[in-house]
Amino acid sequence: MSLASLLLIGFEMARVSIVTVADGVMGAPPRERCNRRIDNWSRQLVKHAGIELDVHGLEHAVPGRAYIVMSNHQSHFDIPVVFQALKRPMRMVTKTELFRIPFFGPAMRAAEFVEVDRGNRRQAIEAMERARVMVESGMSIWIAPEGTRSRTGELGEFKRGGFHLALGAQAQILPVSISGTIHVLPARELRLQRGVKVRVTVSPPIDPGDYGRRGLDELIAAVRGIIAAHV
Repeated sequence: MSLASLLLIGFEMARVSIVTVADGVMGAPPRERCNRRIDNWSRQLVKHAGIELDVHGLEHAVPGRAYIVMSNHQSHFDIPVVFQALKRPMRMVTKTELFRIPFFGPAMRAAEFVEVDRGNRRQAIEAMERARVMVESGMSIWIAPEGTRSRTGELGEFKRGGFHLALGAQAQILPVSISGTIHVLPARELRLQRGVKVRVTVSPPIDPGDYGRRGLDELIAAVRGIIAAHV
């Protein structure tokens, strides 16, 4: 990828981060303003990376309904790709390490992204409670239940936190399968490949209430199987 494109991506991330941090200093920025910034930010990143986005099954995501969105995780570019594919107000549950990035981390915090410290059980539980409240307020929450990016593109094992969240919030799970972002920006690499075709498949939602807490393992297996079928 050209130096000019890398600089454009860096500028776009810095620009939206700085103005959101400034809003946060003045008080919590309105959600609608953050929604517009996230949409513009993700659109620009997809454009600068030259991603050819191919979305299937969007009709399964009912407009105005809050979901627990669950997807596989191949690359940091999953983030702008999923925001552009789903085109709905949404926030992520993401690892605490990303919140340590200057400007970008404080901007995510100001925009209500949910920080979870996987090494701190109490903080992780509190983070899931914040996410539950956000879902109940009408905001979809996106979780990558693998917990980390796949180095090979193969689907890893799913962690339970997001499924407990879905059960507690009584929110449907929207399974999303991502294919191709690993070729845009693989895990632990900085070199971007332009012009990659990325396919996003949205499957019909699953009601965790049909499984209950006793059926948690079956629920996890069902969601993982659906996502895996389209990766």
